Amino acid sequence: MPKSGSTPKITRRTALAGLAASAALLAMPRLGRAAEETIRIGFPTPLTGPFAAEARDQVKCAELAVKLVNDKGGIGGRKVELLVRDDKLNAGEAATRTLELIEKDKVHAVVGALSSAVQLAVNEVTRARGVIYVSISQSDTINEAKDFSKYTFHEALNPHMTTAAVARQTLKKGMKVAHLVADYAYGHEMLRGFKRAQTAIGADNVGEILHPFGAADYSTFMPRLMSMRPDVLCISNFGRDQANAIKQAVDFGVKQQMKIVVPVILHNQRLAVGPDVFEGVVGGANYYWGLETQSKSAAAFNAAFKAANGGAIPTDYGAYGYSGVGSLLAAMQTAGGTDTDKVVDALEKLQYDLTKGPQHYRKCDHQSVQSVLVLESKKKSAMANDNDLFAILANDSGSDDMLRSCSELGHAT
Repeated sequence: MPKSGSTPKITRRTALAGLAASAALLAMPRLGRAAEETIRIGFPTPLTGPFAAEARDQVKCAELAVKLVNDKGGIGGRKVELLVRDDKLNAGEAATRTLELIEKDKVHAVVGALSSAVQLAVNEVTRARGVIYVSISQSDTINEAKDFSKYTFHEALNPHMTTAAVARQTLKKGMKVAHLVADYAYGHEMLRGFKRAQTAIGADNVGEILHPFGAADYSTFMPRLMSMRPDVLCISNFGRDQANAIKQAVDFGVKQQMKIVVPVILHNQRLAVGPDVFEGVVGGANYYWGLETQSKSAAAFNAAFKAANGGAIPTDYGAYGYSGVGSLLAAMQTAGGTDTDKVVDALEKLQYDLTKGPQHYRKCDHQSVQSVLVLESKKKSAMANDNDLFAILANDSGSDDMLRSCSELGHAT
C-alpha cells in the first residue's frame, strides 16, 4: 500500500515507547496504600491535540458519572474523585502519567485514553501494576490474547463491530470499494475490519491509500481515489483528520461519483464543518442523543447531562466516559469497595444499562457487548434543530455474534 508524507506514525512500536524509561518503577513493589475514605479514579485523555474536543466531552461525562454516585452517598459511604491527566495523545506521556496516578496518587483504577495505540501503553502499565483499567478507545488489538490483561476491560466498541455494522448498511455484492486510511493503529484496524466485511458481502476492493496522521492537505489523494472509480469510499480516520478529509473530498466533487462512509461518524467533527459537507455521509456510532425516543436510559443520561452542563447534549465519545466510569463504579458497589479481585469478578458478571440499552463484558476478552448505531448525516433542510444532526439507519442490538470469537482472538475456550 502506498505511504505518504513524513509525519511520525502512532504504531504499536511507538505506543510502547517511553515505557523503557519507566522500567525501574515497574519493577518496584507496589507501595502500600493507607486506609482512606476517597476512591480515586485516574483518567488519562488527550486534552491537547487533534482529539481534544472528544477528550473534553469524555471528561464532562466521566465527571457526571462520579457526581451521580457521590450524590447518592458514594461507594459504601466513600466519596469518589476523578483525577484527570493530559496524555497529549502520546504513548510515552500516557505511560508516565499513568504511573504517576498509580504510584503518587494511589488511584484504585484507571479509565480513559482516546487513541487505539496510546491505550496499549496505558494497558501495559496497569497490567504490570495489577491495576484495573477500563479502556474507552476503539481497538481490536487490546482484546487479543497477546495484549490481554485480566485487569483490563474494553468499554468502547471495536473496529470489527463498527465496520461490520456500517458495511451491512452501505455495501452490496459487486460494489467497488476504495479506502483512504490514517497510517496508524486506528486506521489499520478499521481498514482490516472493512476489508473483512466487504469480502463477506462480496464487494470488490479497488485500492487503498494511506495518509499521515494529522494531515492537513488531502489534495494529492483525491484524484487518485477518483481514478479508481469506486462506488463507495471508506475514510478511516478520526478527529480533525476526519473533518479535513471529508471537506476536501467534497471540494473535489467526490460525492458526485461515490458514497462516503466512515467507521465512526463523529458528532464534534460534523459540527466543525457543517451539514453541507457531511450530508449523506454514513458511519457507525456508540451513542447519539436522539436515541432518547427509543431508550429510557438514553433519555435519563441526556437529562442528567443537560442539567449538569447548561442544557448541552452529550456526544458519542462523551458517552464512553460516562459508561466507562459508570460501569466501574457499579462493579465497585457490587464488590463493596475497591478490592481489585472482587471488582474484577463483579465487572465480569456485570449487567448494565447506562446510556442506550443492555451491556455486559464478555468474560474471555472483557469486551463490552453492546449495540452499534449506524447514522447518516442529515441535510440542513431536514434538521429540526441545531442538534438534529443524524438519522438513525440501524440500531444493531448487542450480541456475542457481533464479535470475533474468543478462539480467533487467541483465548482458551
